[in-house]
Amino acid sequence: MTLPALPASDSLKDRVILVTGAGTGLGREAALAYARHGATVALLGRNEKRLESVYDEILAGGGAEPAMFPFDLAAADDDGFERLAGTISYHLKRLDGILHSAAAYFSLTPLHLQTLEQWNTLLKVNLAAPFALTRACLPLLQASPDASVIFTGETHGKAPAAYWGGYAVSKSGLHALTAILSEELEQTPQLRVNTLIPGPVNSPLRRKTHPGELPDTLPQMSDLMPWYLWLMGPESREVRGQIVECARPA
Repeated sequence: MTLPALPASDSLKDRVILVTGAGTGLGREAALAYARHGATVALLGRNEKRLESVYDEILAGGGAEPAMFPFDLAAADDDGFERLAGTISYHLKRLDGILHSAAAYFSLTPLHLQTLEQWNTLLKVNLAAPFALTRACLPLLQASPDASVIFTGETHGKAPAAYWGGYAVSKSGLHALTAILSEELEQTPQLRVNTLIPGPVNSPLRRKTHPGELPDTLPQMSDLMPWYLWLMGPESREVRGQIVECARPA
């Protein structure tokens, strides 16, 4: 898919966007990009110090004051997600989008060396938590005049390969979740759901999965931000239930 057009510099003005995994990697990069384009960003992650760093950088760049939500997706239950949604509603009054960027990953190993405990964590953080958080926030999202939910997919979720195991399985489930949720929201045209696959990119996770790779041979995280902005903003309001792969910049 080719990016149709670069989003306007104020494409997210007056919107409130929740970003999970906002303390590092693509979540951090997207949170900063959303703030530069006018959004009030709700930063969610486990590491409060990392969230504070993003918070400070947004303010230093002239962005709207963000909100911080230290939150452990792996430990949360239904009540925890409901309380989080209530806190967002109380403090921010609205929600116009969620970028699910948080991810759990262990290592590339054959299936017979992967444990049930690892799979439970992978499935909880990468698949069940995005579902549960979106479900808890549905009333807020449905009240928005134009809302977007973005699940973060993975190349090996679409094309499974040996040694990717529970990580690939958890990411592949997002494809089904996207299709089901999008179909159920057909009568809610102001709310759309899609999955975005970043592909190979110089990110902290990529350095774990491919430690011998030369970073300069990959797109940088900033190169992908037009996709994140476009899919979150009004320019993509007709894109629903799609698995979108970021095209490698020329």
